[in-house]
Amino acid sequence: MTQQQYVEKITNQYRAPEENRLAQLRKLDAKVKRPAKIFAWIFGAAGALILGCGMCMAMEVIGGGIALGVIIGMAGIAVVSANYPIYSAMLSSRKSKYADVIMSMGREITGGEN
Repeated sequence: MTQQQYVEKITNQYRAPEENRLAQLRKLDAKVKRPAKIFAWIFGAAGALILGCGMCMAMEVIGGGIALGVIIGMAGIAVVSANYPIYSAMLSSRKSKYADVIMSMGREITGGEN
């Protein structure tokens, strides 16, 4: 290995990696989907906790009584049931917002086949 090749090898380790169009497309796709996924996880977990709290109250593990436990449990069921439709609406809204950019990048990458 010559001195020039050795210097190039070392300096290449410190250069910022070049981002190709496919990597940019993947990042943009993740940017579109991430907020809807985060919302769905948090909203679903909150609904499950509400449902569990209602179940504990209905079984009188914690105070509150059966009637209050059933009401709180039903509220948890409503939250969990509403999670997927809200997620779908958020995702489709974000997809329609970024569709033009993603489609043009896809056409550019594939050479206009899309």
